[in-house]
Amino acid sequence: MKLVRKPSSLMAHRRRASTAATTTAAVTSDFPDFVDRQHLVGHLCTEKPSIENSLRYSNDVLRSLLRFPAPGRRAEALSLLRSMLGPDSKVRPNSTTSSIVFFTLSKQSQPLDNDALGLLVEMVKLGFFPADTIQFTQIISKLCRSGAASRAWDFFHAVKDAGGAIEAPVFNALLTGLAGQRDFSRMNLLFSEMKSMGVRPTVVTFGILINHLCKSRRLDDAMNVLDAMTSPESGVNPDTITINTLIDGFCKSGRLLGGLSLLDRMRSSYACEPDTATYNSLIHGFCKAGEIDRAHELLTRMEKEGIRPNVITVNTLVCGMCRQGRVGSALDFFRKKQVEWPDFKGNVVTYSTLVGAFLHSNNVGKAKTLFDEMVKEGHSPDSVAYFTLISGLTQMGRLDDACSVVFSMKKSGFQLDTKSYNTLISGLCKKNMVDKANEMHCEMCKAGLRPNVFTYNTLIAAYGKAKDFSRVNQLLSEMIDDGFKPSVVTYGALIHGYCKSGELDLAMKIFRSMDAKAVPANTVICNILIDSLCKNKKFDGALLLVDEMQEKDVPLNVTTYNAIFKGLQDLNMSDKAFKLMDQMSAQECIPDSVTMAILTEWLTAIGEIERLKCFVKQMTPSDGQCPEPNVVSDFQS
Repeated sequence: MKLVRKPSSLMAHRRRASTAATTTAAVTSDFPDFVDRQHLVGHLCTEKPSIENSLRYSNDVLRSLLRFPAPGRRAEALSLLRSMLGPDSKVRPNSTTSSIVFFTLSKQSQPLDNDALGLLVEMVKLGFFPADTIQFTQIISKLCRSGAASRAWDFFHAVKDAGGAIEAPVFNALLTGLAGQRDFSRMNLLFSEMKSMGVRPTVVTFGILINHLCKSRRLDDAMNVLDAMTSPESGVNPDTITINTLIDGFCKSGRLLGGLSLLDRMRSSYACEPDTATYNSLIHGFCKAGEIDRAHELLTRMEKEGIRPNVITVNTLVCGMCRQGRVGSALDFFRKKQVEWPDFKGNVVTYSTLVGAFLHSNNVGKAKTLFDEMVKEGHSPDSVAYFTLISGLTQMGRLDDACSVVFSMKKSGFQLDTKSYNTLISGLCKKNMVDKANEMHCEMCKAGLRPNVFTYNTLIAAYGKAKDFSRVNQLLSEMIDDGFKPSVVTYGALIHGYCKSGELDLAMKIFRSMDAKAVPANTVICNILIDSLCKNKKFDGALLLVDEMQEKDVPLNVTTYNAIFKGLQDLNMSDKAFKLMDQMSAQECIPDSVTMAILTEWLTAIGEIERLKCFVKQMTPSDGQCPEPNVVSDFQS
């Protein structure tokens, strides 16, 4: 009979350790489907036998669940952590648990929801904090980026109340989030807390405050912050970024002299060197204000100081000159910089701006040459460049050329968007190519793009003009089915189409339905109806509509009066014309050449020259410029 020796206590301990390691490896591998993790979690947190092993197992399971971003894993990890934090748990979290949780949740791209954040707060209350400032800052930034600045505020104060260390970068992260939500009151409170806790603001802290104030157009307050920053007590010197933020704020607010003053004091008062961004802000400000010559002076100063302009500098000046109609000068400037800087070739924005400007000047040849040059220089046209060319050509009626560009665009891998389709549809409708416009509309739908209100209104107006009211009604039904409510423009298109087709009763019926649909009529619609009523000798209806316009505060304009004057002339109703002339004068509605032509022909013929002279004298603007000098001057002598 063999004797079996009992293992020694050391051997037993090793076996238990080996078994524990094996179990841990099994638990933390990749969790096969047959492993009942929920049962394991409950067992680990409620069973008594080996607290030390259970805590180690729990941490290993927690680490594995959080490490692999498979569906449901995070929820199970949070469930395990919640069990560990529960009042009946035999396995309480330790520093290892804290490191796993804070490290993993701060690094993951997945946002922190209320559940996860609540557990972090529970950890904090137990005295477990993020491992360092970087980790703490990451958690605050993560919450703020997801639009949860209020929850970031709560977590920050949970750490503060529990006695956790908080340094300037954490304050800066929270200040940035609060600034993004324009939460001014909390920003002020946080800055006060920073001072009371003895945390010195950094240049980043001051920069956040200044940037926020500049975006809020509170420039005087921003300058006060700069003064506080440069005070001896602060111990912080502004950097170029800080001053650039202020200069940009002044320029965007139109306070260009304030921006220039800061530029002049950058070196002397703040020991900062201006850079390209400094000058770009100022050049953009002066270009926006139309002061192109001042912008060029800044470019010259910039180059003399050895600060190299970039493509943004050139594009800003090119755009500024084009807006003022100085297209030739803009191109000359661009060519000059290409010569002066051999490595400068511009970019898609440079060429797109010039192409659009030349198209606006009706110089299609130059626009197409520049577009081809852009491609040759290696600047692949983007959707904006293509749209600029398509839009310009379409507006000029060069639809064949526009369609050719569309073909090239598709060949290059770009697809038309809704805006591009609408431009082409509008251009085709203006050329009365309604069937082609409808084909474009069908192509748009097949491409998976949804027509918008503009698409429908354009087609409804075109088919109304073509007197194809069956198609008009079909489009109107499609528009409503697509979830779009007919607008005042839609009603205007319908009314105009029916009036042009002699269907005045239908037009009036549609007009009356606008009240029920809560779509208020405008001056344009009323003018269309008044003109049609007058042309159909329904003058009483036209005058009633004028009265209705006044009752509903729809303004009368010169087109309204012209339609009525023409109708009154046809009926030779001079008394009513005189009343309308007085009303027009009282409303300070300046007549145009059409008004003067109607009244001059009519009143001269019926011997009412003095009445006409009096009207002209009353209606002559204060600057002495008459609407039609060659007509009016005869009656002012």
